[in-house]
Amino acid sequence: MCGRFTLEYSWAEIHKAFDLIPISAAGRNDPPRYNIAPTQDVGFLHHREGETVVEDGRWWLVPFWAKEIPKYPLFNARSETAHEKSSFREAFKSKRCLIPASGYYEWTKAEDGGKDPHYIHLPDKEPFLFAGLWAHNSNLDITSCTILTAAAHPAIEHLHHRMPIVLGQNHWQDWLSGDTSVEAAREILNDNRGGEFISYRVGRAVNSSRSGNKAELAAPLED
Repeated sequence: MCGRFTLEYSWAEIHKAFDLIPISAAGRNDPPRYNIAPTQDVGFLHHREGETVVEDGRWWLVPFWAKEIPKYPLFNARSETAHEKSSFREAFKSKRCLIPASGYYEWTKAEDGGKDPHYIHLPDKEPFLFAGLWAHNSNLDITSCTILTAAAHPAIEHLHHRMPIVLGQNHWQDWLSGDTSVEAAREILNDNRGGEFISYRVGRAVNSSRSGNKAELAAPLED
């Protein structure tokens, strides 16, 4: 799963790294974020009339038909079944998105009964794009998104049995395109860069979503 993530880079840096980021988003003045938690707003990319746009939305999907914000967790969606689940089915057909990130956290149980967080990232902390879905609920006037997950790669399955899906550049446009069928989109999700992930342990301060927004949260834990 993916319950916390980071975005250390400015949108200008993301624009430089990803050629699909519109130039209009490069001037966004968002600060680095080191402990993004469910229900917080995040920036994501999607297609509007064939053009890639950046929009902000709540990280916890609110389906277009919902009359209230769902109490059950919808910040992740299982890639194997999202196309058939009522909460995600319509979004999977036509509202697929990409969510920029620089890493994410997972937890393991410690000998003292507490939870030890681990920071998971690509080599050199390369920025990447989660595969996601988005929705707009006009009844509640809420735009929202979710991150798609899959079975964890053996390299990190000791941390958690699920992992977010990270798409490579050759799939970005097809994933966003409204012309891509559900079956083709499902096939795209099989090509996950998760096998490239590496990790290290970080301090427990990140366990609280109220711990602030400090770079030290993603720093390696000293022995």
